[in-house]
Amino acid sequence: MSKTEKDQSWIPKIIKKRVCTTFVEDSFSNGRLCQCGGTRDTHESVALGDYFSTAIVSHWDSSQHSSEYPTDAFGELEFAGASKRHSKFLRLSWDTPPSIVYTLMMAHWGLPPPNLVVSVVSGEGRAKVKTWVREVLRQGLVKASQSTGAWILTGGLREGVGRCVGEAVRDHATAASSVSLNKVVALGIAPWGLVHNRQQLVNPQGSFPARYYFQNTSRDSCCLDNNYQAFLLVDDGSVGRRGGEAGFRARLEDYISHHLTIIKSLSNIALEQCLPNWSSYYFHLHLSISPPIPCSQVLSIYLNRDLITVYHGEQEGPDDFDTVLLKALVGASKQRVSSEASPYTEELKLAVTWNRVDIAKSELFNGDIHWRYQDLEDSMTDALVNDKPQFVRLFTENGLNILDYLTYGRLESLYRSVADSSLAYVLLQRRLGERQGMTGSQAMLPDVSRVLEDLMGDVCQPFYHSPLELENISSQRKRVSKLLRGDCVYQDRRCLFPWASLFVWAVLQNRNDMAVFFWEMAGESVLSALSGCKILRELSKLESETETKLAMKELAQRFENLAHDVFSKCYQSSESRSFTLLIRKSPVWGGTTCLKMGMAADARLFFSHDGVQSLLSQIWWGDMKRSTEVWKLLLTFFCPFVFICTSFFVSSGTPDTPPKRPFVVSRWRQFWFAPVTSFLGNVLMYFLFLLLFAYVLLVDFKPPPPRGPAFAECVLYFWVFTIVCEEIRECLIDPCLLLSQTFLVGSMMWRQRMRKYIQDVWNKCDLTAIILFIIGLTCRMFQWSYEFGRAVLCVDYMVFTLHLIHIFAIHKQLGPKIIIVGKMMKDIFFFLFFLGVWLMAYGVANQALLYSYDPRPAWIFRRVFYRPYLHIFGQVPCTDNVTLIEGGAEPCRSHYANWLVIVLLVIYLLVTNILLINLLIAMFSYTFSKVQGQSDTYWKFQRYNLIVEYHSRPSLAPPFIILSHVHLFIKRYIRKVPSVKILHFVLELTGKAANRLMTWEAIQKENFLTAQSKIQRGSDSERLKRMSVK
Repeated sequence: MSKTEKDQSWIPKIIKKRVCTTFVEDSFSNGRLCQCGGTRDTHESVALGDYFSTAIVSHWDSSQHSSEYPTDAFGELEFAGASKRHSKFLRLSWDTPPSIVYTLMMAHWGLPPPNLVVSVVSGEGRAKVKTWVREVLRQGLVKASQSTGAWILTGGLREGVGRCVGEAVRDHATAASSVSLNKVVALGIAPWGLVHNRQQLVNPQGSFPARYYFQNTSRDSCCLDNNYQAFLLVDDGSVGRRGGEAGFRARLEDYISHHLTIIKSLSNIALEQCLPNWSSYYFHLHLSISPPIPCSQVLSIYLNRDLITVYHGEQEGPDDFDTVLLKALVGASKQRVSSEASPYTEELKLAVTWNRVDIAKSELFNGDIHWRYQDLEDSMTDALVNDKPQFVRLFTENGLNILDYLTYGRLESLYRSVADSSLAYVLLQRRLGERQGMTGSQAMLPDVSRVLEDLMGDVCQPFYHSPLELENISSQRKRVSKLLRGDCVYQDRRCLFPWASLFVWAVLQNRNDMAVFFWEMAGESVLSALSGCKILRELSKLESETETKLAMKELAQRFENLAHDVFSKCYQSSESRSFTLLIRKSPVWGGTTCLKMGMAADARLFFSHDGVQSLLSQIWWGDMKRSTEVWKLLLTFFCPFVFICTSFFVSSGTPDTPPKRPFVVSRWRQFWFAPVTSFLGNVLMYFLFLLLFAYVLLVDFKPPPPRGPAFAECVLYFWVFTIVCEEIRECLIDPCLLLSQTFLVGSMMWRQRMRKYIQDVWNKCDLTAIILFIIGLTCRMFQWSYEFGRAVLCVDYMVFTLHLIHIFAIHKQLGPKIIIVGKMMKDIFFFLFFLGVWLMAYGVANQALLYSYDPRPAWIFRRVFYRPYLHIFGQVPCTDNVTLIEGGAEPCRSHYANWLVIVLLVIYLLVTNILLINLLIAMFSYTFSKVQGQSDTYWKFQRYNLIVEYHSRPSLAPPFIILSHVHLFIKRYIRKVPSVKILHFVLELTGKAANRLMTWEAIQKENFLTAQSKIQRGSDSERLKRMSVK
C-alpha cells in the first residue's frame, strides 16, 4: 500500500454515499422507474418489499428514502488519452459536513488555500453558451482568478459553461509561467448519478489512480472534464437527475466564507445562492438561469440588493470583468459598519494584484477610509516586488512612511525577490558563490554591496559599509564572515537613505517607471540620475540579451537627460549654487561628486551643458580673466615681473584663498596656480623637449662610451627622467580624491591605480614612449647594438611627437577635429583588413605563377606583399635589363601563365583601386557627417579630463618639475599641509549649508517636473480637441 493510500484509508469510515432504499414508482414510466431515476432492477429487495408504504408515498425524498453506506469511489483520477496529470475525486453524501471535505482538500489533496472563490452558476442541460460568455470566462474570469490564486467552482462536466471554464483554465495554465501553474484551482461539484461512466470510479479500497474513459468530442456530454484539478461527486441516491449537489455546494461555500480568514487572512467568497443569513459578503455570477426562482430567494435577494452587481457582458466587454469583480467586492466591504481600514486590506491586495490603481483611488483612497501603516505594509511589498510604481506612489501619499518601512532586512528581502532571469540575480549569485562556495543560499547585504562596488568602481566609496561596520577595507572579508556568522543585528535598523536604496534596487532590475519614481522621491536629483546612468551602462556591457541591453541603454539615456534638464533649471536659478552642486561631496552616493559621476557614466550630454563648461572654464583660468590673450601669458614666462603691472587678474579671489599675503606673492600664486598657466608652460617646454630630441638624433648623437653621450644628450636623459617622475605621480594619485587623500596611494590599492592608469589611451602612449626610450638608451650604450638603439630612439621620437595631439585637444577648433580623426582611425582598420585579404590572395597567386623557381623566403615575402601593394599605386618594380638583373634587380617574367596573371592583376586593381578606395572614402564621409554634429559634445566631455590633468599637475613643467615634486613631498609629508586646489573639484558641505543646497535643488526638480507635467497635459488636451473636431 502506497503512502497516498494509507493517508486516505480513513475516508470510507467517515465519508458516506447514498443508496435509494425505497422504490417510489414514477407514474410516467409505467412502474419501470423509481422517482430517484433508477430502474426497478437496480433497487435491492429491501427497497421493493414494502409495497404498502411505497403506495402511500407520492414524492421521493433523498433524506427519507435513501440510506448511507461507506463511500466506494475516491482517490486519484487518470483520464485515458488526455494529460498525465491526475485529478482528485470523492463520492460523498449530500449531507456530509463541509468542514471534513475542506480539510480533506487542503490537508490530503494538497490544494492551495484560496484567496478568492468564484462560484459560476449556469443553466441546466446542454444549452448553447453565448459567445460573450465564452470571452468573459476566457479573458475575464479565469485571468482575474489566476492573478489571485482563486478557486473556481462549477459543475465540472464537459457541457455548457463548465466545459468553457475548463478550457479557459487549461489555456491560461499553458500560457502562464511554471511558478503560477497551480494558482487557479478548478473544482467541479457534480451529482454522482449524472456522471457518465461513473462505474469506472468505483473501488471500495480507493483508486490510485482510477482510469477514466471519456468522450473527447466537440459535443457536450456528462463526462468529467479533464481540465479540473478536483471533483466532489455529490450523491443523493438519485440517478440521471440534476440539482442534488446544490445544497452541499451552498453549505461548502458558506463554510469557506466563515473560515477562510483563519487560514489565509482573506474572506473573499462567491456563493451560488443568496441566503438570508449573510455572515460574509457574496458575489454571484449568474450567466443564465433557466428555472424560476422561488419567492423566498427573491425576497432575500431584494433585501441584499446592495450586494448584487450586474455585469452586461455584451456591452462592457470581457476586459472589464476584473473591474466589475473588484468593485463588487469593495462595495460589499463598505456595507460593514466598521470604519477601520482592516476590512479593506484584502480588497486592496486584489487591487494591487490586478494593477487597478484607478479603482483603488476611487473606492479605497477617496478619503472615507483611514489607512494605517500596518494596513499598507504588505501591499507595499507586493507592489514593489511586482513592479507597480503607481501603487507605490499611492501608498506613500496615503500614510506609509518609507523611513519606517525600509529596514536593511526588508531591503535584503527585496533583493532576494529579484527575478531569476535578470542580470542582477546572476551577479548576486556570483558574489554569493564567491563568498560561500555555493549558489543556492540567499543573498545578503554584503553581497549587494560587492555587486554595486563592481559596477560603480572607484567612483565612490562602497555602499552599506556603515551599517555593516565595514569601513576598514583591508579587513573586509574577515568582517563579512564574522558578520554573517552572527545574528545580523543590522537587519532591524532603518535604512539611512531609503529612496536612494530603492532607486538602486529598481535600476539594477531595469525597471523604468519604478526607477523614475524613486528618482523623483530621492534627494540629490542630478547626482542620482547620473548614478543610475552609470549603473545601467555598466549593466548593458554585461547583458547578453539584445532587447534587454537596448532597454538598459535607453533608460540610461533617459536618466542622463533628466540630469541635464534638472541642472538646466538649477543653472537658470543660480549660477553660483549650480557650481557648488557640481563639486559638492555627496553623503548619499559614497562621497562622490556630480562631475566625477558624470565622467564615470560617460554622460557627454551632461558635460556639454553650458553650466558645466562654465565651471570648467572658471577652474581652467583660475583667478585670471577668461578674455586674457595667450601672448600675454607667454610673455609672463620670459618676463616674470610683468604680471605685477598686468590687468588680467580678477578683482576678487576665491573663497578658499589662503590668508592675506603681500601683493607680489599673491599675484605670483594666482598666476602659477591657474591650470592654463601649467598647460602653456608644459606646451612650451614640450616643444623645447622635441627640439632637443631632434637635435640629438640629427646632430649630436655620439658613439657609445667612452666617446659619448654628449652633454645635450645627457640633458635629454635628465628631461625624460623628470617626465617619468611625473607619470609615476599621475599613476599613484587620483586628483579627485577626498581632502585628506591628496598624495601617493590614497584609498585604492596600487594595482587598481595601475589598472586605471593604463585604461587611458594617452597614458598607454606615454608608457610606450618611455619603454622605447629606455630600450634605445640601453642599446645605444653598446657598440654591437648602437645602430639598433638609434633606430629605436628614432621611432620613440615619433611616439613623443604624437603626444602633441593630446595636448592640443583642449583647443576649441582643433579638439573636435582631433575627435573626428580618432573616429576615422577605426575605419582605416576595417579598410586594411579587406585590403590585406585581396593583397594576400593576389600576391600568392602571382608568386606561384611567375616565380615558382625562386624559393628564397625574403623574396617570397617581398613578392607576395610588397609588389601587390606597389601595384595599387601603378608601380611595377621589375626590369628587363640583364645587367641590372645580374646585379640583383627584379626581372619581368614573360612565360606561359602571363596571361592569367594579367587577368588577376586587372581584377585586383579593380577591387582595390575602385571598390576599396571608394569604400574607404564613403566610410570617412559617413563618419565625418555622423561625428561632426556631435564632435563639440565629445570635445566638451574630453575637455574635463584634460582640465583635471593640468589642474592636478605641478606648476612647473619638465625638467623643472622635479623642484615641484620635492616641494610637494615636503609640504604634504613633512609639514602636513593639505591641498587647497582640490577644493575646486571636491567641496564638503555640512549643516545648514548642505540642507539649504539640497532644498534648493529639490525645489528646482519640482519646478522641472511641474513644467513637464504641464507640457504633457497640454499635449493630451490638444489631442483630445483634435479628436473632438473629427
